[in-house]
Amino acid sequence: MGQAATLPCRRGGSYVMELHEWYRKFIIECPSGLITLHEFQKHFCNGTGGSESAEYAEQIFRTLDNNEDGVVDFREYVMAISMLVEGSAVEKLRWSFKLYDKDRDGAITREEMREIMQAVNKMGVAADLTKPNPLTAEECTNRIFLRLDKDNNAVISLEEFIEGALDDDWMREMLECNPNTVRVERPPGKDPA
Repeated sequence: MGQAATLPCRRGGSYVMELHEWYRKFIIECPSGLITLHEFQKHFCNGTGGSESAEYAEQIFRTLDNNEDGVVDFREYVMAISMLVEGSAVEKLRWSFKLYDKDRDGAITREEMREIMQAVNKMGVAADLTKPNPLTAEECTNRIFLRLDKDNNAVISLEEFIEGALDDDWMREMLECNPNTVRVERPPGKDPA
């Protein structure tokens, strides 16, 4: 995790070998085979600093921790990262919805959306992963709610989130979790095509 992880390619015979290599690197970074929140924040926030990146890392950690046992094992980690890289748009949006739904009540409030938007923008810019967004987190949140909250009940449901993002390229780009923010990349020369 301290270095860029390489994702296994689902196509071709090299998948098992790549997965094995990825596991080897995971175990080197996390000898217990489990990542705690503190370890995840240490690796994830490396070079991005600030409470926003720590809060965003915590929310990503909670989203990765499917069984809610307080640790992320290799299976949880690799399944989420592989899905973010190779999953369908709907799969990515479902995962992103869980990221934005901080209290896990099945709906995203303006406050939840704004907090994640602030953290993503500040962390991405600090790590030179993204260009500064010309819109503030508040403006992005307002624009998203205007387009997605179809029933005007002040929250965005999973259905509204997915349908709205699929119908609007800007919205999808804003809402899909970008694997670059978790420092994941394919090794050079191992293109799945």
